[in-house]
Formats: sequence, C-alpha cells, structure tokens
Amino acid sequence: MSLCQRWRLRAPFLFLALPLWAAAQVPVPAPVEEVPFITTPDHVTVAMLELAGVGAQDHVIDLGSGDGRIVITAARRFGATGLGVEIVPDLVAQSRDNARRAGVTARTRFEVQDLFTTDLTPASVVTMYLLPEVNLALRPRLLALQPGTRIVSHDWDLGDWRPDRTLTLAVPEKAVGREKLSRLHLWTVPAVVQGLWCGPGGAKLQVQQQYQVVSAVQTQGGLARSYSGRVHGRTLELLGEAGRRWQATVADDTLQEAGAGAPAWRRAGASSLAGPGEGAATAACS
Repeated sequence: MSLCQRWRLRAPFLFLALPLWAAAQVPVPAPVEEVPFITTPDHVTVAMLELAGVGAQDHVIDLGSGDGRIVITAARRFGATGLGVEIVPDLVAQSRDNARRAGVTARTRFEVQDLFTTDLTPASVVTMYLLPEVNLALRPRLLALQPGTRIVSHDWDLGDWRPDRTLTLAVPEKAVGREKLSRLHLWTVPAVVQGLWCGPGGAKLQVQQQYQVVSAVQTQGGLARSYSGRVHGRTLELLGEAGRRWQATVADDTLQEAGAGAPAWRRAGASSLAGPGEGAATAACS
C-alpha cells in the first residue's frame, strides 16, 4: 500500500447528505503535494486485516493499493475478495502480476483510479495508508457507508472521529518518521441514531450523537432516565444509573429493543440531525 499514492487533492469536494455532527466538522483541506511511494511491511498488512476481522464474506477496498499486497493478502490468507485502487499505472500492472503469481486473480481486481471517484459502497472493509488531509477529505464518504463497515488506517487518524481501537506495532525497518512504530486505527461506521424516538406507552428516547458516542434521555410518565453509550454498526448500547443496560438494533427508522417480545421504537417524523449543542429534535411523538 502506498503512502497517499502521489495524489493531489482537488476542490470542490462533494459532501454527501450526512448529519451535521459528521459533515459540519470536516475542514476543506489545502492541496497536498506529491509524496513518495512507501510500502506497508508484511506483518503490518496482516495486522491491519486481522484488526478489521476480515473473513471470506468480506470485500476489501484498499485506497492507495501500491503493489497490491493488502488486497492479495486479504484474498490469499483470509479468503476475501478485494479491489485495489492506485493512481500509478506501473504499480497497477505490478499488482495484477503479483495477484496472478499468488493465484488470486479470480478474487482480486486492481484499477488505475482516483480514490475520490471510487465507488466505496461495495466495501465491507476499507483500508488506507494516506496523509491526514486526505483522510479528512474522505471522512464524509466513509461515514456515509453502510453501518458496520470497518475502516483501518495505517498511522493517520480521522480527526475528531476517534477510532474504536488503536494497535501499535514495532517496525524496525520503517523508512519514515523518527519512531520505528506503526499505529493502526480501526473504526466501525455507526448508524445514525440522533434524534427523538417514540416507544410504547408514550415513552420517548432523545438521543444526541457524536460519531459512535451517544448520550440519551428516556422519559415516560414524568420519569426520566439518563444514559451514555455507543453505536457499534447497527447496535445501540446504552448504560444508565445503577448499571441499567439498554440495547437495540437500528434498522433505518426503527429501533428494535433487545429481548424476546421486546418493543420496537420508531423515529419521530423527520428527526433533527443537529449536532451536539444545536438543539433537540423538533419532531414530536404522536
């Protein structure tokens, strides 16, 4: 995988329809100059795929695929399918040859393509070794992917979208930076749960969301309970006072509470997607 793939950022960027807590915080990056091609060591490649929990059911898209090692390893070692996107034609040709030698041409594809025009929607896993400015420019598109999509970045993070997990590896042969270390960051795309949800018997759940981190207040009959928690893909997990736990599965405008015979909650109208501190949902439960 290459470091930034010698890409240059171009403006303007198309920001997809995202909640304001996601889109409003994305700075417009300055142009990025060309940077050299730097490969990812083999043990880091394997660790990235293991961190994402890649398996035979996954489709991996590697942004800045270099010589193809991420996609080839995903196919050969983990049984996944994959697409490598690289802007340098010679590296794409090398990747295709490497895939042929590894016997994984049926499960891999490599294209000379700009990562900003690549369709990411087929991916269940996205891997990248890019520069911070490029990561931030990609962030709205990553947040717009299906909830549960995993993202792994080598070294660089996604700004104030904090990773779910970070793994540090020793890399004695690392050619860039003073530290001979690689930091691998993992995110799972969260479902959008911010807003007002209506439950049985007039119950209401008001949720505030900052990426995967949430806070919520549940009210019913004059009684209010406060919760904090997280969204992991399509699973909302809340923890309240005295260890009270609340879990539900998110399916578009429905929250299916966990447990046999548990009720479903519905999103109130076109609920507000204002960011934290920008006010509560304006829709009401009928």
